[in-house]
Amino acid sequence: MVEPPDINCAAPNELRDAENAFRIKLWFIREVLPLEGMLFQFLSRSGRSRADIEDLRQDIYMRVCAAAQDEIPRQTKALVFTTARNLLIDQVRREQIVSIESVENLDFLNIAIEEPAPDRALIAREELRRLQTALEKLPERDRNVIAMQKVEGLSIREIAVRTQMSERTVKRTLSEGFRALADLMLREPLDRRRTA
Repeated sequence: MVEPPDINCAAPNELRDAENAFRIKLWFIREVLPLEGMLFQFLSRSGRSRADIEDLRQDIYMRVCAAAQDEIPRQTKALVFTTARNLLIDQVRREQIVSIESVENLDFLNIAIEEPAPDRALIAREELRRLQTALEKLPERDRNVIAMQKVEGLSIREIAVRTQMSERTVKRTLSEGFRALADLMLREPLDRRRTA
């Protein structure tokens, strides 16, 4: 049988602290220890080794006893298994963290970093220039609304509030603006009257 963890009281000389420690010890023996078999099965399903399960169990018992310092919980089983689940989640998160030392020497690992070829970079820069030129040819309202949505990431509702337009007008302006932008990018003549 596992002994309940030793609970260090802040002031062991005081009767109240001693009574509280004794009360927690009795609660632990009466309500927590009977859950040990179920707790072991629960922790075993996580794929941990027996030694890890023993460590986890001790951590769970310490946390449960610490939670009982102020007041003995009414639902002991829920507290124990919630604590166990949260502890397992914390461990998984810690295992997924990559240390900075392992990322420090990527050159040493000879990992090919995919950089665009010079011709692709040149084409992309040219496309950006064409886009900028086309954007500058749009009416200011269309240009601003497109920038708010695509650059700032605002929703239609947020754009409507900022520009004091109705949401319907914002949608129409976006549609017209994107159509005009596509026309300009494809070097087709701009005829906004057909959208009216």
